[in-house]
Amino acid sequence: MAGRAQRGTDDRGAVESYCRANAIKFEWQPDGGLRTWQRRSAIVRHPRTGQRCWFNQIAFLNEWTIDPEVREYLVEMYGQDGLPFNTRFGNGDPIGADIVQAINEVYAERSAREPWQSGDLMLVDNVRTSHSREPYEGAREVLVAMADPMPLAECSPTIAINAS
Repeated sequence: MAGRAQRGTDDRGAVESYCRANAIKFEWQPDGGLRTWQRRSAIVRHPRTGQRCWFNQIAFLNEWTIDPEVREYLVEMYGQDGLPFNTRFGNGDPIGADIVQAINEVYAERSAREPWQSGDLMLVDNVRTSHSREPYEGAREVLVAMADPMPLAECSPTIAINAS
């Protein structure tokens, strides 16, 4: 589709166009890697219902959700700003481990766990519903299908944001 960078592309121009079109700040690293930053509202309006929804990655993509030994190693190797992912306050300040822990406790209290059986089908509204999976052992096959991604403009923030 026009405007989308192909996954796994080597075309820097396509990557840069995608980033610019989606308000993603980017910086090419000396080793050829790409570093990105996105500033997004933690609460958005659902594109169909207008309902205010908690919609962010703090509970999953945050330095305090990385295994402590792995986090320590990554910080030692790449510095505090070199973590592979992190979520911060809108002004760029770090979010403390205590806040991430409190949010994860609420997730745990409010989680609905559904035991899967062969042939089950689950549909999830990705804006209204946080979702993940529990650790498991053994063989398992789960097929996932996703609809078209929702452009930022269709899932407007409840406060003004910008890419800077």
